[in-house]
Amino acid sequence: MPKHDIAQQHRRKKSVRFWVIGALAIVLVLIATAAAAGMMLYKQAQAVKNHEMNALSVLQSRGDMTVQAKDLKAKLPQMQSEAKKADTLAHGTLWNIAAKMPIVGKDVGTVQGMTAVVSDIMDETLPQLVSLADALQNANLRSPDGGLNLKPIVDTTPAVQQLDTLVHRQIKEYNALAAPKLDAVAAPYQKGKALLDEFGVQIEAVNDTFSVLPTLLGENQVQTYAVMAMTTSEMRSSGGLIGSVGQLTTHNGTIEVGQFRPNAEYLQYGIGDHSEDEKRIFTDEGPLNMSFDIRDLAVFTDTARAASAMRSIWDRTPWGGQTPINGVLMIDPVFVQELIAVNGNVTLSDGTVLTGDDTAQFLLNEIYKKYPIEQTDMVFAEVAAQVIHSMFADASFNQLSRIADVLHTMAEERHLSIYSFNEQQEQIIQKAGFTAQPPRDETHPAVGIYLTEQNPSKMGWYLKRSAKIQSLGCNATGECTYHVEYTLTNTITEQEAKDLTWYITGNNPDNTGKAQEKILFYPPAGGEISNLVLLNGAAGDIKPDVLNGDKIYKTYLQLVPGQQAIYSFDVTTAPSAKAKLVIDQTPLGTAGTDVVYE
Repeated sequence: MPKHDIAQQHRRKKSVRFWVIGALAIVLVLIATAAAAGMMLYKQAQAVKNHEMNALSVLQSRGDMTVQAKDLKAKLPQMQSEAKKADTLAHGTLWNIAAKMPIVGKDVGTVQGMTAVVSDIMDETLPQLVSLADALQNANLRSPDGGLNLKPIVDTTPAVQQLDTLVHRQIKEYNALAAPKLDAVAAPYQKGKALLDEFGVQIEAVNDTFSVLPTLLGENQVQTYAVMAMTTSEMRSSGGLIGSVGQLTTHNGTIEVGQFRPNAEYLQYGIGDHSEDEKRIFTDEGPLNMSFDIRDLAVFTDTARAASAMRSIWDRTPWGGQTPINGVLMIDPVFVQELIAVNGNVTLSDGTVLTGDDTAQFLLNEIYKKYPIEQTDMVFAEVAAQVIHSMFADASFNQLSRIADVLHTMAEERHLSIYSFNEQQEQIIQKAGFTAQPPRDETHPAVGIYLTEQNPSKMGWYLKRSAKIQSLGCNATGECTYHVEYTLTNTITEQEAKDLTWYITGNNPDNTGKAQEKILFYPPAGGEISNLVLLNGAAGDIKPDVLNGDKIYKTYLQLVPGQQAIYSFDVTTAPSAKAKLVIDQTPLGTAGTDVVYE
């Protein structure tokens, strides 16, 4: 090989070697830079998380709203500073670059969205809440005649509505963020979501209750309601057997509780108005034939139908003919218990003390072991009268907020339902969610599951119900699909069925201790139920039907002591659904819904 070729090859190798070394150096510099940037991003991410959680901590506590409001006012500047620091870091140059990178980009974008929403809440929402709390704390909520002064409530209602709208917009923005994949982001995201959702529920409760109170408590007019006391241990679709009916009169915030009369005093005045569909399903098809007298008026799944039937009977009575009713309240022992938890214990005429922990169990079960049968309905009436009369006895901002929370939750769970025969007033009550009805709202999908006891007994206390809901995703048109399992368990033991009074276990010896239920399933408004089957247990066929224009599925279930049944089905919601699927059901014997999302 010529010398000049050797020299040229040597120069080429040397050039390649220098190029490789230079490239490696650049790569190492890039790696070092990326590592440094990554470390900086990690440190900033930890700082963002800490600032964010510190800011959101102000939303964590529930309890005395007076203390909370003062605490919020004192901490607000610090919380605003924490939120601002988190938002500033999350929108820095490094984060904006990272948001465009593969794999981590979406999670970084979610963090940026989180900090923006939380900063907005601290700067805009919470100052409005502090101002509202100040106005109510400084207001005189006691009227001269000893009732609740409605004027401060009416005056602040527009501000409450504005606050509720703002909070729900911010929650919607937060929930619209892409669900994070990285655990380091997912944990604070979920914690923030839970705190905001709970905060939204609290504000919504106040908003809904403030909307309804002036109507309920007779602003500038006298309002008379029939109070239907339901015994949910003997279930009817909307609640339970009506044991007694009382008269409630309100005027400008004052509450007067009139006489509660046992159902026996109403029987001679006939039955309530009902449709042909209701007669066919609840009477003709049995096995227990509903009579539609005062005892069965909660068999209607719609409070409007129960109210209409109640008024038709009320108007035939001597006391009702003289005092027409403006509406009805349907209440059960759980509602009474939750009010006792707010206002303090109740002592019965025989010295029995009921608390915010044991009232429901006492009125739904223990009462039938302690008192003669003919006294039980009036014991419930005695408790209900005391509780309703003292509902707003402590006219303070704290009590008002706690009552708002109770009323809102109890209405959601069907332990309380209100209906007004005044169309304009009823629109307000219904919009606030205080009139129970089968699924009607496509944007807030619900499956209706309503039970009516077919064994004359108080077995409802022993029938435990729960549900599991699994989201299966949504299609391109917005229809979402869920899988639901609804479990019913007869928890009474064979020994209890033998030992307890027949009034609890049933008056037919062949059915002692059995839970025998007529069950109606309603699909969500604009949606459908499919693949409805019974996984175990003894039941009749599940059949489609129509009740007052609503498509339903009906079945009959019988459970002996200790037996369990599970209904499995799929649910498709309307394309316009804006919220997750919920279960609207005959109220349980305890607070809560026993619904689990998987």
